[in-house]
Amino acid sequence: MRFVDIIEKKRWKEELTEEEIRWWILRYVAGEIPDYQVSALLMAICLNGMTARETSALTMAMMESGETIDLGRIEGVKVDKHSTGGVGDKTTLALGPMLAACGAKVAKMSGRGLGSTGGTLDKLESIRGFNCYLDKETFIRQVQDIGIAVIGQTESLVPADKKLYALRDVTGTVASIPLIASSIISKKLAAGAEVIELDVKYGDGAFMKTAKEAVELARMMIYLGEACGRKVRAMITDMNEPLGRAIGNALEVKEAVDTLRGQGPADFTELVLSSGANILAEAGLTADKTEGRRKMEAVIADGSALKKLKQMVRAQGGDADQIEHPELLPKADFVTPVFSKERGYIRRARALELGRLAMEIGAGRETKEDVIHPETGIVLGKKTGDFVKSGDILAWVHHRGPLGEEWLERLYTAFEMSAEPVPEKQLIYKTL
Repeated sequence: MRFVDIIEKKRWKEELTEEEIRWWILRYVAGEIPDYQVSALLMAICLNGMTARETSALTMAMMESGETIDLGRIEGVKVDKHSTGGVGDKTTLALGPMLAACGAKVAKMSGRGLGSTGGTLDKLESIRGFNCYLDKETFIRQVQDIGIAVIGQTESLVPADKKLYALRDVTGTVASIPLIASSIISKKLAAGAEVIELDVKYGDGAFMKTAKEAVELARMMIYLGEACGRKVRAMITDMNEPLGRAIGNALEVKEAVDTLRGQGPADFTELVLSSGANILAEAGLTADKTEGRRKMEAVIADGSALKKLKQMVRAQGGDADQIEHPELLPKADFVTPVFSKERGYIRRARALELGRLAMEIGAGRETKEDVIHPETGIVLGKKTGDFVKSGDILAWVHHRGPLGEEWLERLYTAFEMSAEPVPEKQLIYKTL
């Protein structure tokens, strides 16, 4: 078998066989196929697509390229969630403990942030001493004992995805639904969860720009997961403005804690409750979503969800006092309010620009080598639909040094204004 023949076959929009796909992945992980040839195939896939059969074969080949985690020793239903990324998305920090308090087993592997998208591991590491890298046995034991663990992906889990994603990132071949879907689902399958909830975002601050694209991606991922015996649901959600009000690692931890105390932002709280209700129903832990939502609300009201977060933090070496007292989390040297200069309604708080602005003051990283400053970020004072008067605070900036006039002007113009009232934003477009 010659790799150039596989490239030419896909160039002419022909379907690759399962054998060809497995051979390609195996040889590439072994270092026997050069990057320039794989880049050519990725571009052909990006331009010509893949069938569902090809995408399924690619997903399985990637999953089998490294170790998998057997969660069979853990009693109960093992659940996981995945977000396609967004600004202010701290869902795991609130949803995970709530699900664990409801009796689910949350075995979660998460990633780091790059660009305008924050990573769950970065947020957790703003908690003093938190260890994101447990060995497999410790990970499984912790999920069994307290119902939840959140760790970083191991180097040996789906190595094909690591190599392919790094190559896609520098060759303009990220924008392909088969490649995105196989990347996400191969990791979820390897991590061993039985029930998977997908939060597929669309809009200004998401990779998929339209709801139609997000639905197409979600349907492909549901197909791939269910073909391998997993129960999969997907929510299609709006990311045209940040989720919640906090953008930045320690600030988002605090907002997650507020949510577990029943004091979180309305949009973020709704997303967490709806997502949790879906998972509990799909896992058979409640009769339906209505009962699931009641159960999720109950674990906030009785404090058991917050207790689970503290248990997880303590088990992974973190300072649980920072959860009990979020004012102990890292604090910025300066907090600067940004005031409205006009009167009207917020038409939109642009997620992508706000995420970039937060990254530029230290809340995110532009390259993988950049250092994150967990105390920095932006907290929104106003969101879509809110009425503002001149002098009202649009946002608070948590920063380490001087803010340039150009940066402040960009922050101001990230809030688009309207003279007329703005219809209420629909956060959850659809559930599949």
